[in-house]
Amino acid sequence: MRLPEWLHGAIDMHVHSAPDLDPRRFDDLDLAREAAAAALGGIVLKNHHFSTAERASLVSKTVPGLRLFGGLVLNETVGGLNPAAVRAALTMGARMIWMPTRSALNHRRRRGEQGGITVLDGDGRLRPEVEEILRLMATAPAILCTGHLSPEEAVPLIVRASELGIERIVVTHPEWPVTEYPLSLQKELAARGVMFERCYNSTTHRGGHVPLEAIADAIAQVGVETTVLATDSGQPDNPPPPECLKLFAEGLRALGFDRDQLRQMMCLNPQRLLAA
Repeated sequence: MRLPEWLHGAIDMHVHSAPDLDPRRFDDLDLAREAAAAALGGIVLKNHHFSTAERASLVSKTVPGLRLFGGLVLNETVGGLNPAAVRAALTMGARMIWMPTRSALNHRRRRGEQGGITVLDGDGRLRPEVEEILRLMATAPAILCTGHLSPEEAVPLIVRASELGIERIVVTHPEWPVTEYPLSLQKELAARGVMFERCYNSTTHRGGHVPLEAIADAIAQVGVETTVLATDSGQPDNPPPPECLKLFAEGLRALGFDRDQLRQMMCLNPQRLLAA
């Protein structure tokens, strides 16, 4: 499958691949080859358990014509809110640092599980280790992502990140029921320069069957200029990432978005965030 010409160069900022603790449709190499053949311009490898910065660097050398980017999710497998892990990942070229996802207190509470990591202390202030992580990120060309934090946790994180000069901040799948952000809050954050990563996977059984119309309405209200369209794909029962992007684009086009708007959200906005 090849993307339509007007989407050539699209960057998918949220793809899961093997090696992983979870089953994945592709390993890093096969994913990169599939993406290059489809005329994607780049992919961000995401893993809930391990850094992908090193993997992205290696695979980029074997698949010409495609930019691969890696990052780090601050889950328990890397020590949670671990400044040392962030420092190492940034040194290795990580372009995205996600706050906890599956290890997040919010994620576990919403799934009826015990434990979990929060960025706030008992008084509702950011933990000292979070402050250290933000200061590290303020000196690097990396993107701060909210992961699976609740909006109540993410807001003080975003405010402090902005105060420290971090300009690239992305709210992770704000329509997904576990991390749902009210539109009023999205508008407030957009005024601060925050971007929103809206994912195809949110519309599937894995992502809560969010109506595509709800995503379209959020884009219309919060802004094309603040939106990144990604897939959050890579699961064995989802189509390949390029096909997910194509389906996402076709669905939103049927709801009134034109080619230029879709290209901005799938190509230009990701390029700007990643400085690609």
